[in-house]
Amino acid sequence: MAIRTRRLVTAITSAPPSVRVTADSIALTLPVPPSVNHQYATVNGRRLLSAKGRAFKELVGQQILVALAQSPHRGTLSRTLNQASLSLSIQFFFASALRRDTDGGLKIAQDALCESLGLNDNRVVETHLYKYQDRDNPRMEIRLSVVPPAASGAACGDPEPSI
Repeated sequence: MAIRTRRLVTAITSAPPSVRVTADSIALTLPVPPSVNHQYATVNGRRLLSAKGRAFKELVGQQILVALAQSPHRGTLSRTLNQASLSLSIQFFFASALRRDTDGGLKIAQDALCESLGLNDNRVVETHLYKYQDRDNPRMEIRLSVVPPAASGAACGDPEPSI
């Protein structure tokens, strides 16, 4: 099993990830996550994260850990993300536009990002998903950022102020 998992990690990490950290956002370029059909396995009647799913989440965690260790914004970012409403934007660049959908990658990407940052994903009040085709460089570009204060109340379901 260790050899198989190592192959999966190698396959997932074949595209070089990149990370950008600011005081109020983190952006990553990562390989496309495994499809929903490959994210979970049924073991003794229970649905569990598969080896491919675990390898993807581990990769995201490693990239974030390294980026935060090298960033002068790590403390500010952590405090800011833990106190604010958040916006998640994901751009998927698939090798084929017709073989994958965006919602299949949303949950594992959001979970991996939020878990790696020690955040509860219920802080995400705004989600943007985009789908593109790039045969030569399939990838996912993901950005977690603070929702501006004026917009965060409306995003949480508060009524718009009347004029």
